Amino acid sequence: MLLLPASASVAETTIKLAVASNFAAPVKAIVASYPHTTDNIRVSLGSSGKFYAQIRQGAPFDIFLSADTDKPEKLVAEGFAIESSRFTYGIGKLVLWSGNPRLLQTTPPDWQQLQFDKIAIANPRTAPYGLAAQHYLQQQYPEILTSRQRVTGENIAQAFAYVRSGNAQLGFVALSQVLTLAEQNKGSWWIIPETYYAPILQDAVLLTEAQHNAAALQFYQYLQSAEVAAMIRAFGYDTPEGN
Repeated sequence: MLLLPASASVAETTIKLAVASNFAAPVKAIVASYPHTTDNIRVSLGSSGKFYAQIRQGAPFDIFLSADTDKPEKLVAEGFAIESSRFTYGIGKLVLWSGNPRLLQTTPPDWQQLQFDKIAIANPRTAPYGLAAQHYLQQQYPEILTSRQRVTGENIAQAFAYVRSGNAQLGFVALSQVLTLAEQNKGSWWIIPETYYAPILQDAVLLTEAQHNAAALQFYQYLQSAEVAAMIRAFGYDTPEGN
């Protein structure tokens, strides 16, 4: 864990977070619970792949919360992030979700019996949840990968929006997204067994340009606290060793 210098002042410095879109609700709660001022925290949501590209091109972020381990690891290797800062903040769970509470009557689903026009998936090239969904489909329903029934979202938030709006009757989303919905809007879902895809380990990393940003260092310490880990678990993620 990076230590905040005792003499550092944090009052005036802005903290800029690049956050994987699946983590939108938890990061909002984390920022709201932060015991110091939150007026200077700026949260950008998007796909991990796009943030990786933007950071390499000089985007002025301080902290990157990715939906995978690969992109933070690459940023460290390329000199854009601090190696000692990298840690796994959450382990995501993939679900097949429908806004229709009667659509997923059986789990696992009987794909030959399911009635739907469109199924949403995040872009597997840039979104780890999309890649996990692709791995599942390759094993269980490969024909959908080339079907016109498939609609691809730029990230997991867009895939979720397709289903929530009714433009897709089914979609592969993060469990945390479904759990944030009001009970009457949760529809039906199935948590896909983790045997179908590699664990969705989500790593955070402090970017090199932020190593002298005392406010960012202080917030980064908070991200690694037991209090935040408990909040993350409440949103449907696992955390390493339950910490």
